[in-house]
Amino acid sequence: MNAKLKLFSYNMADTFIHRLSGVTKLVCFLLLTFAVMFSYDIRVILGMMVLSIILMRMAQIRFSQIRLMLVYVLIFLLTNAIISFFFSPEQGVKIYGTKHAFAEVWGISLTWEQVFYQVTKFFKYASVVPLGMIFLLTTNPSEFASSLNGVGVNYKAAYAVALTLRYFPDVQRDYHDIYLAQQARGLELSSKAKFFDRFKNSLLIVIPLIFSTLDRIEVISNAMDLRGFSKSKTRTWYTSRKLSRQDVLALVVSAVLLLFTVAVSVFINRSRFYNPFI
Repeated sequence: MNAKLKLFSYNMADTFIHRLSGVTKLVCFLLLTFAVMFSYDIRVILGMMVLSIILMRMAQIRFSQIRLMLVYVLIFLLTNAIISFFFSPEQGVKIYGTKHAFAEVWGISLTWEQVFYQVTKFFKYASVVPLGMIFLLTTNPSEFASSLNGVGVNYKAAYAVALTLRYFPDVQRDYHDIYLAQQARGLELSSKAKFFDRFKNSLLIVIPLIFSTLDRIEVISNAMDLRGFSKSKTRTWYTSRKLSRQDVLALVVSAVLLLFTVAVSVFINRSRFYNPFI
């Protein structure tokens, strides 16, 4: 399958991260995400980002698999930065307690405190994205469901999440097939056509895609009903794994990183914010 169609697919490989239990990866993801979201120390945040990138390399995740997601995330982060600046252009001044203005635009003072705050927040959100990608692309959907159930989520809801993750590659494949079929019929969907014409012709892809998705949902729902799904209060999981030494090591390292982040904020910075303007 084309790499573009594997956007949300499980990345099969034999790496240290892939061999971890789904429960371990879920708990580590939550611990590391909380560590990043708790701290506004850019040194800690950049350190976590570097660690995330190293883990992505270890997990053999290719750039082609995450390129589209990175584009969407970048657009979201830039939009968030622009909107937050115009709604509160002196938030950094309030946080750090000093004001070092270097320019003025439309009556708004641009300060180094605001720039530092915006940059910190940008990398703060950006550093969480690789952690999420690692978890999604290295965890089998069925094992992900067993992981959710292992931490207390109802198995019906956990199974629904697993089915959703399994649907993404199927929907992408159906979209690609319908796209090629419509082009074979002479429908112009390339950049040569006008924007309005492409938008109108795209509806001829979306409509059959919706109906094919609904048909697949009905088939799977009927199959699950025939097999007596959800009649019992509990269930076993074929893909669940027992914790190994590698799992314990990963959990300990994640917990230590979380404690280190909290310790930096409490004992060194005396605040969640790192203030270089003191």
